[in-house]
Amino acid sequence: MSSYIFTHLDELESESIFVLRETFAQFENPCLLFSGGKDSILVAHLAKKAFYPSKIPFTFLHIDTGHNFIETIDFRDKLVNELAVNLLVGSVQQSIDEGKVIEEKGQNASRNRAQSVTLLESIEKNKFDAAIGGARRDEEKARAKERFFSHRDDFGQWNPKNQRPELWNIFNGKKQLGEHFRIFPISNWTEMDVWNYILREKIELPSLYFSHEREVVIREDMILANSEFIKPLTNDVVKNEIVRFRTIGDLTITGAVRSTAITLQEIINEVSMARETERGNRADDQRSEASMEERKKEGYF
Repeated sequence: MSSYIFTHLDELESESIFVLRETFAQFENPCLLFSGGKDSILVAHLAKKAFYPSKIPFTFLHIDTGHNFIETIDFRDKLVNELAVNLLVGSVQQSIDEGKVIEEKGQNASRNRAQSVTLLESIEKNKFDAAIGGARRDEEKARAKERFFSHRDDFGQWNPKNQRPELWNIFNGKKQLGEHFRIFPISNWTEMDVWNYILREKIELPSLYFSHEREVVIREDMILANSEFIKPLTNDVVKNEIVRFRTIGDLTITGAVRSTAITLQEIINEVSMARETERGNRADDQRSEASMEERKKEGYF
């Protein structure tokens, strides 16, 4: 007789796998949005489990801002090769070059908003009817309003007041021509759940998540990785620091934290005592109280 105890992480894993299988069953051409961050890596791991021993039946789609960490791109290519999945890359730089989006200027300029145009164009071009993402409800106020199956109209826009009920785990994926869905299988996970599951499953992550020394730009209360894409301002301080990143995105807006955590257990201990959310050091989220919701309505992840 088995003595295995079904845990909270097992319940979350089971729920996420159910959502991924429902996505495959209800949609004709779904894709998995892959950024190279821990949440999208987690979703890829869950998809591998959901369809084993077959390979993952989703195309991976990465929206490349052109301002990525080298470590992220190297990890992305390595994982895609290991999983033997098809990878498509939508280029924000190409969207800018073709005049489809105007790049922001100024000291706090970001390409994050420009990603929406490239994402929607990639979805339309490849006729994806569902895009699976790694967003969680605990991350931010706007994301707390999401369903597992999040409807987008034929302009790719999200209306938080027009989402469908999901009673008894029944998901309604019906849509009109030109519409699509965003799917969020780890909606009910917290940051701590993610880290504990990564530890349990021994999931490999980019080195950026672990403490390391690098040259950074200290700008007010932000610590940014120094690069060719960041122009130090008069009051900025450029120096070497021991840091790690809690989230991974466009390096021009993704802040680091001072840390000595070099193992998963040390990261978990650190996160458990943190007073700031993981997106608290993302410059784009600090622009306004409703910045994320505004971007989501435009087609953002």
